[in-house]
Amino acid sequence: MNNSIDKIKHYCGIVGIHSLSERNIPQDLFFPLFSLQHRGQEGAGISYLNNGKLVTYKDLGMVSDVLGRYLEEDRKSTVGIGHVRYSTTGGNQVENVQPIQASCNKGDISIAHNGNFSNSDFLKSKLTEKGAIFGCTTDSELVLHLIAHSMQDTFYKALKETLCYLEGAFSMVMVREDNLYIMRDPMGFRPLYIGQKDGFTVCASESCALDILDITDYRSVEPGELIVVNSNGIQSEIFATAKRKAQCSFELIYFARPDSQIFDTSVYASRLQMGRVLAQQDGDEIENFDLVMSVPDSGNTAALGYAKESGLSYELGLTRNHYTGRSFILPTQKKRELAVKMKLHPVKEIVKDKRIVLVDDSLVRGTTSSIIVKLLRSAGAKEVHVRLSAPEINGPCYYGIDVPTKEELISTTKTPEEIAKHIGADSVKFLPVDKLKTCFDKSEDFCYACFNNDYPVEPKTGKDK
Repeated sequence: MNNSIDKIKHYCGIVGIHSLSERNIPQDLFFPLFSLQHRGQEGAGISYLNNGKLVTYKDLGMVSDVLGRYLEEDRKSTVGIGHVRYSTTGGNQVENVQPIQASCNKGDISIAHNGNFSNSDFLKSKLTEKGAIFGCTTDSELVLHLIAHSMQDTFYKALKETLCYLEGAFSMVMVREDNLYIMRDPMGFRPLYIGQKDGFTVCASESCALDILDITDYRSVEPGELIVVNSNGIQSEIFATAKRKAQCSFELIYFARPDSQIFDTSVYASRLQMGRVLAQQDGDEIENFDLVMSVPDSGNTAALGYAKESGLSYELGLTRNHYTGRSFILPTQKKRELAVKMKLHPVKEIVKDKRIVLVDDSLVRGTTSSIIVKLLRSAGAKEVHVRLSAPEINGPCYYGIDVPTKEELISTTKTPEEIAKHIGADSVKFLPVDKLKTCFDKSEDFCYACFNNDYPVEPKTGKDK
């Protein structure tokens, strides 16, 4: 991932594991969480059953830093969950790192959640009126409060009732006693996979996290599906249905790893096709270009697709430093430029005197793009034509992607021609929504709200009834 200061930021990845026989579950959780590190770098944590008690360990930082000690310890268990986090709701503080564990009238419970509840303000307002006290600011804690407040006579009934109160996006895993609960919202906003091998069951946000544990027999958790895994095996039911699916198109454009399957779709193949369609859109204009480059790493596959379709040479004209960690907002333009230079550096021998097609996944504020174009100009590029495999971003997301406010989005105030002038490029072209849809099978099953403002679920405030 590019992770630059102009990017839409990452959010979360989740893992759940159950084994019919005792094994080192904390160690088993480490490897798939490491595979999902691209989905969140602010914090990591695990919960697991140890001698009949639920144990949670979490902290700010990367998976290797927070959970590396579990590679040297042998903690026998049968069930556990894990989480990597970027804060789409709630600040970057240890209280908001997941999993979240609580003891209540329904027992000891731990939960990990990917997504955002679009009615979180409404639910929190109602629970606060009933006397609920919140220990963190992430909306995932709402689930535990709703379960505790339920008047149902069993935990399972309370959980099902709670799920029907939630709106928006949620792929979740939960541990209670020796039970692993797996849930996905009825519209299927966020990806979630489940697989098993020899009495060992694993679920995770992306298939790459199952691959690392040699789980090859897997499937998508269905929208609206609730799965319980315990010593009796796997039980599943559909707790709710929706009129439509709303799988996040940005998962395929940017977030997921290219070697993953999500939504039963190859991420790599989808991005390759986006690049091909971008090239088709340029048509005869391609004769005016010398080579194709990507903004690494998230633009790589689309750039390769562009090159394959256009016949232009694909060159690695930008080198990325993989050891800089996450970027952050810096106070001055000079420092912002330095932050990008620490991550990306042009190869002068490739770009000098060349008319370059620069492929990236998206353009949000334009801050980083302008710095990259300036870097290429300084390295001697003759022309820089920016191509984006995402459509113009025209609105915020309420379902788990940290898209800035509408006022901050450059496409809401500028045309592509004006954006090109603003970032110093010779031209800027986006992949239109109708063209993006041609890159997906069952394109009607996807959400494009941040591009076309067609929100499948409207947010509900605390004042709504």
